[in-house]
Amino acid sequence: MNKLRILIPKGRIFDNVSRLFSEAGFPMYLADRTYRPVFSADWLDAKIMKPQNVGELLELGSHDAGFTGVDWIRESGAEVEEVLDLGLDRVRIVAAVPAETSEASLRSRKIVAATEYVNLAEKWLKEKGYRYRVLRTYGATEVFPPDDADMIIDNTSSGQTLRDNGLTIIATILESSTRFVASKAALADPEKRGRIEELAMLFQAVLDGRDRVMLEMNIPKDRFTEIVADLPAMKSPTVAPLYGESGYAVKIAVKKHEVPGLIPRLKKLGAGDIVEYDLRKAVP
Repeated sequence: MNKLRILIPKGRIFDNVSRLFSEAGFPMYLADRTYRPVFSADWLDAKIMKPQNVGELLELGSHDAGFTGVDWIRESGAEVEEVLDLGLDRVRIVAAVPAETSEASLRSRKIVAATEYVNLAEKWLKEKGYRYRVLRTYGATEVFPPDDADMIIDNTSSGQTLRDNGLTIIATILESSTRFVASKAALADPEKRGRIEELAMLFQAVLDGRDRVMLEMNIPKDRFTEIVADLPAMKSPTVAPLYGESGYAVKIAVKKHEVPGLIPRLKKLGAGDIVEYDLRKAVP
C-alpha cells in the first residue's frame, strides 16, 4: 500500500505526539538535525514541520494527516478534517495589555496589537470595534508592550509569563489543544482512511488508559451482591470464582480520580487483597 504521510509539529507539541505514538505501539526515532522520523511501521512516513504550516500543507495535499493546535487551524483557515481532539498542550489565545492600561484609553486612540495570530487578531479586534494596526511578531510577543505595542494577542497556558511581563489578560479569544487532523483527499481514499481511523482508535485507547487504573480484589460470597452492585466500571466488572468457592475475584477499570475514595470504601464493605495497577490502553 502507499505510505501514510504524517506531519509532526516541532516545538512543544513534538514530545507529547512522540510519546503518544510510542504508547500506541509505533516508537519513533529521530536523529539529530534531521526532519524525517523513522517508525517501526513501514507504512508510516513522517516529516517534522512547524505547527503553523501543518493545516495548509494538508489542504494542499502533499501529506495525509498531522498534528497541530486548533489555534493554527483557525489562524490559517485551512480546509482539513479533525479526526481526534487529543486534549494535549492546552492553551488559550488571549488579548493582554499592560496592567495600568484602561479600556477607555484603548478606545480613545488607534492601538497597535502585536501578535503571531494575525488573522485571529484582525477578526477579534474588528468584532470588538477597536481602531487598530496589527503588528506581526515572530516569537517573544510579550516583550512588545508598552514601548512597541498597546496590546498583544498570544497563547498562554498558565498566564505566568504574561504576569511576569506586567501584562493583564482582558479577554480569551480561543481555547486550543492539539488535534489529529487529516486532509479531505486522504479521508476520501478508503485505504488511507482506514489507517487514519486505526491510529485514532489507538491514540484514544492510550489517552483513556492514562486516565484509568485497574483494580483487582477478592470479595467474600456473602458480600458479593452488595459490593458489585455499586462498583464503577467501563462496562461491567469482570468476575471469576475463587479456588475453593470461598468468594470471587473481581476486576474493574476505573478513573484515577475515583480511586482515593473507592479503595477505603471497598475495604470497609469487606473486599480484600486489593491491587491497583496502571493501564497502557483502554478500548471500550
